[in-house]
Amino acid sequence: MGLAEFIVMFRESLEIAFVVGIMLAYLHKTKNQELEKHIHLGVASGVVASLILAYLFQFIKGGFEANEPLFEGLFMVFTTVLVTWMILWMLQQKKFVEKIQGAMKVKLEKKETFGLFMIAFIATLREGVEAVLFMFGIYLNSGVISLGAGLLGVAFAVVIGILMFEYAVKFNIGTFFKVTTIILILLAAGLFSQGLHELQEAEVLPIWNEHVYDLNIPKTDIFGEKGLIGSVLKGLIGYDTAPSDLQVLGYLGYLGVVYALYKRS
Repeated sequence: MGLAEFIVMFRESLEIAFVVGIMLAYLHKTKNQELEKHIHLGVASGVVASLILAYLFQFIKGGFEANEPLFEGLFMVFTTVLVTWMILWMLQQKKFVEKIQGAMKVKLEKKETFGLFMIAFIATLREGVEAVLFMFGIYLNSGVISLGAGLLGVAFAVVIGILMFEYAVKFNIGTFFKVTTIILILLAAGLFSQGLHELQEAEVLPIWNEHVYDLNIPKTDIFGEKGLIGSVLKGLIGYDTAPSDLQVLGYLGYLGVVYALYKRS
């Protein structure tokens, strides 16, 4: 169904739309509309760089055909650490709009058009990298990926961005980011858990208890890992009908650590 892909791309694309909307609105406010092209170029370059990164991941994966579990396990653990850091960093940002406008003011005063390009480029690349990591992680975790659902998420984000900044339609962005942040953390917990399982398969980590529990659900059953509901849950929150010891410990431990870091910040 691609629910995980839709949510990931919707969330990351809306963050980009939010930043770009703030930048374009500030250019209009300061009557510098002629500089909009630098923002658009920055966004386009960020998207292209993200796509190149996605291709590189696929290329690197091809070199690990002899030991796919090792690559997949390391990638999932690395992805979890990086995207968690990015999510927690974003949550700590205060007065986000003011910071963007302040940076733009400095660049405009110095007539640094390249600086405007870089603000848009970095903002797009940051979210693009996060999206690529999540999407590739979903693919490794579930074995399939719905690009159509991802593109639909992008389209929805673009529409909402236009409605917000062109037509002043109110959208509770705060609540949206809080809800989707929780979903992304659950998704990351699932990737971390599956990454530990892959490292066990690669014999890098030990197996003390192969199945902490076993629901005995056929994979193609509606609640199986390849079934209608089970596949959605697997991609979204790391659902597993027969997890190993480290999978369970990793999932719960990850959530506990993230919660502690969030409360501390």
